[in-house]
Amino acid sequence: MTDSWATFGADLHLETRPGRGMRAGLTEALREAARSGRLAPGTRLPSSRSLAADLGIARNTVAEAYAELVAEGWLTARQGSGTRVAERARARRPAAAVPVRRPVRAQTSYSLMPGSPDLGGFPRAAWLSAARRALTEAPNEAFGYADPRGRVELREALAGYLARARGVYADPERIVLCAGFTQALMLLARTLRARRVREMAVEGYGLDEHQALLTGAGLRTRPLVVDGSGARTADLAGSAAGAVLLTPAHQFPTGAALTPGRRAEAVDWARSTGGLILEDDYDGEFRYDRQPVGALQGLDPDRVVYLGTASKSLAPGLRMGWMVVPGPLMEEVLAAKGHTDWSSSALDQLTLAEFIRSGAYDRHVREMRLRYRRRRDELVAAVGDRAAVSGIAAGLHAVLDLPPGGERAALRAAAWQDLGLRSLSSFRHPRASTAPREALVVGFGTPTQSAWAPTLAALVAALP
Repeated sequence: MTDSWATFGADLHLETRPGRGMRAGLTEALREAARSGRLAPGTRLPSSRSLAADLGIARNTVAEAYAELVAEGWLTARQGSGTRVAERARARRPAAAVPVRRPVRAQTSYSLMPGSPDLGGFPRAAWLSAARRALTEAPNEAFGYADPRGRVELREALAGYLARARGVYADPERIVLCAGFTQALMLLARTLRARRVREMAVEGYGLDEHQALLTGAGLRTRPLVVDGSGARTADLAGSAAGAVLLTPAHQFPTGAALTPGRRAEAVDWARSTGGLILEDDYDGEFRYDRQPVGALQGLDPDRVVYLGTASKSLAPGLRMGWMVVPGPLMEEVLAAKGHTDWSSSALDQLTLAEFIRSGAYDRHVREMRLRYRRRRDELVAAVGDRAAVSGIAAGLHAVLDLPPGGERAALRAAAWQDLGLRSLSSFRHPRASTAPREALVVGFGTPTQSAWAPTLAALVAALP
């Protein structure tokens, strides 16, 4: 197959020194680019004909420069492979350069960190098929500047899916597509601040990243007590909160489902005060031992902003999320999004729309639900009576309650096993009023299929 670079030539920026002959200047510029690492080893150079045309010089001049550098070992030239930068050419560090130190996330041999699906389970073949169909059928205007709400094809597909699978009242005109949950929360925080909201209630256990985002937007966060029935929403009454962020279907990280009574309390509070409920339905598709817990949004679509994402069902790298926004709030959310519109690409949106419409999304979720349920059962069996396991009726993580002192001992042992784990107390709001629980939050969805067995063995070895 003809290489497109050989046919058309690759763009190549070269800096020649004044006062040098054309061939000498070209040779030195190429040598310096290879020596400094600006042209990485293995980089294919343009053909002599293409580069000569680009530079406006004779082809022989380029051929002679290439030949000299091949002889010196900076380049290689093979029939059918073209001229490339030699692998032995290494980047030269300037003498005065000071290395830049960047924070690096610790890597472990095994990971049970919560919040991630099995990335090895991403349906590559089915996604590629959907992408091909979506690209073939995409209208020309899909390649232009986008509607801030996102592609209508995906909004229509999501409206049908969310109504069917999660009990959400979702008009496509009220759906806003986002680059994951984080962007959605940023937009809503900005909107609430513009509405002069100063305080927002959050669950007493949750992601500190979300709390930091809200604080950075100028909102104080007020923790609600979390117990076996979810967040204690009765505490909203009489508070200064103008909104509340909840995970009703599967509280993160404790795993509790918000009871019907507490759901009603939250909705009553929102109606009586004009407050808003932000519903994070982060893993609603994965339920095992119970009837699916529908979305809170169905109780009052005018007081609840529903937030969903493909991060757990497919992969966080897609950066695909969505909001179902109450009508009166839509204009304000779109105004906020207009200033920071870094949403997912139109082609990815069209692909997900096709993936949902074709039934591939439902098939993938069913397949992964079976995989995660097997892992959950194997986790419970392996742990035995060494810890009380809870929060496992749904989702991709479990909570392992330990005796006093057990949390610290388990984390220390996990470090020896090179196992990534998080304690439940690390998710506790700094102003939470209840005493911390001694427990681990185990993300059994995180390991790839091949890594699951040794990762589970490392966990068992780390338990006190």
